[in-house]
Amino acid sequence: MALIKSISGIRGTIGGAAGEGLTPIDVVKYAAAFGTWVLEKTQNNTIVIGRDARISGEMVSKLVEGTLRGLGIDVIDLGLSTTPTVEIAVPAKKAGGGIILTASHNPKQWNALKLLNDKGEFISDEEGQAVLALGDNESFNFAPVNKLGQYSTDNTFFKKHIKAILALPLVDVEAIKAKKFRVVIDCVNSTGGIVVPMLLEALGVEKVEKLFCEPTGDFAHNPEPLPENLRDIARVLEKGSFDLGIVVDPDVDRLALVNEDGSMFGEEYTLVAVADYVLQQSGGGNTVSNLSSTRALRDVTEKAGGNYAAAAVGEVNVVTKMKETNAIIGGEGNGGIIYPELHYGRDSLVGIALFLSHLAKSNLTMTRLRASYPGYFISKNKIELTPEIDTDQVLVQMQQRYAKQPVNTIDGVKIEFDKEWVHLRKSNTEPIIRIYAESDSNATADHLANKIIADIKEIISQKS
Repeated sequence: MALIKSISGIRGTIGGAAGEGLTPIDVVKYAAAFGTWVLEKTQNNTIVIGRDARISGEMVSKLVEGTLRGLGIDVIDLGLSTTPTVEIAVPAKKAGGGIILTASHNPKQWNALKLLNDKGEFISDEEGQAVLALGDNESFNFAPVNKLGQYSTDNTFFKKHIKAILALPLVDVEAIKAKKFRVVIDCVNSTGGIVVPMLLEALGVEKVEKLFCEPTGDFAHNPEPLPENLRDIARVLEKGSFDLGIVVDPDVDRLALVNEDGSMFGEEYTLVAVADYVLQQSGGGNTVSNLSSTRALRDVTEKAGGNYAAAAVGEVNVVTKMKETNAIIGGEGNGGIIYPELHYGRDSLVGIALFLSHLAKSNLTMTRLRASYPGYFISKNKIELTPEIDTDQVLVQMQQRYAKQPVNTIDGVKIEFDKEWVHLRKSNTEPIIRIYAESDSNATADHLANKIIADIKEIISQKS
């Protein structure tokens, strides 16, 4: 069992003892803490909630609703929703904040409270620490019976979200319709199965083949949209009857694409391709991604005459850097697209619309479009942590080992070797060290990653 409190929210496995998993007691405690923080910070007593389709979602949602109402907060419940849809709804409803009940790409035994400010953006690390302190101190003051919060539902925001996407100048519905695209989608039996078909119909996609689109929360495969989890959609595309495949994670903030022949477009290249389109159509501009994302975004940005900047891992860090640099698009290499013209949050739906516009106007197949971008490969690895490992000290020693190379320490340790790099960091959501390495071939990236892993193991063994 696990309970992880971080910049990514309150995340844990369902069941077990309080404080060791995401139990009802933990849900109530941290929902009360967030509600108290919203009331103190904004004097606004409305909070929007929504959830993905995971099995525990309804239970967790009712606990959150009851707790917030107990504080005197009015709750607007979107029900089955997506992370970006809730992000859009918060400012639209003039709410003081929002809570999305989703563990994103984690398996079905996990759930989480992801916390939004009154702009519909993730709260900062400093704000998150304030919420955690309120929870740990149980600094709550519940409302008397005649001042309990009200409860209402709103099921209109999928349509509003799609309408806002269609209104974007760079979303070319006519170009998409003219191509008569035939698309396969995999929505891992969560809420993407509701909204992605709605979006594709609105965009004029001719045929949509649905895989795992029933929002039961019983995920048909590991819900992280990585190649090893996408064999079903790849097999459908291998038959040659479709133009592309579209895959989203349970809360629809990560977008992966599959080529017409069943090969992977590469989740790192979702952002690269969409950014390339936005840069082309906008006459250049600035971009941002996190330190673990491919160098290809920097390449296409500089080619278009713009400037690229790297941020620490975490959506809130990317958004902060985007605002600092006036970036016109950004995101993370896990398939997360942030397009400020719509809102400051990772959004698979706007990513789909912009990508299909790009594909339609390019007159290329998926494989040819992918081949038009710089050919980098990322090797993604991880080392499980045990309590006796001093992770921070391991990272310090790695920094010292490679002191002769350019090293960035704003988030873990990133070591650069000309156009190759390796990034080591503690995960915000799991008890692991992530090791990402990039080079111009899979073999070289794997070799670089394995060299770094060997170094880490040597450091750990010396300490044991």
